Amino acid sequence: MTHEDAGHYAAKHPPGTQPNPALAAAVLAKVENGLITCSDAHRIARDLGVSPAQVGATIDLLEKRIAKCQLGLFGYSPQRKILQPAETVAPDLAAALNRLAVDGRISCKDCWDTAAAFGMSRLATAAACERIGLKIRPCQLGAF
Repeated sequence: MTHEDAGHYAAKHPPGTQPNPALAAAVLAKVENGLITCSDAHRIARDLGVSPAQVGATIDLLEKRIAKCQLGLFGYSPQRKILQPAETVAPDLAAALNRLAVDGRISCKDCWDTAAAFGMSRLATAAACERIGLKIRPCQLGAF
């Protein structure tokens, strides 16, 4: 969903879906000005032993927005995204990313895993994807 869909994020889920109260409380404790950062959402998932998707669904059901994507894709004011293509991409990194890609797309989770495997930042891995023309989808939190 896009910024224009604000206030309708719960519509991504079946009618009548209610957030888990403990997850909702954890999310609301981190929300500032209607926003929760990607890193806070992932920290909640880790601390409560739930999947990032469950936290993302809770954020949707509470009609809150995710900010500051750790891959630089969205949530940065005023420019929205901070991701810029890498100047160069090492051949072994490009090969690893392309192996994980399906139809020109690579998941957020695969980007994170690749960043860890190559000892680089998540943002640098996303910048490599941008340079070699891979779209990053889906988001672990369900934002895209």
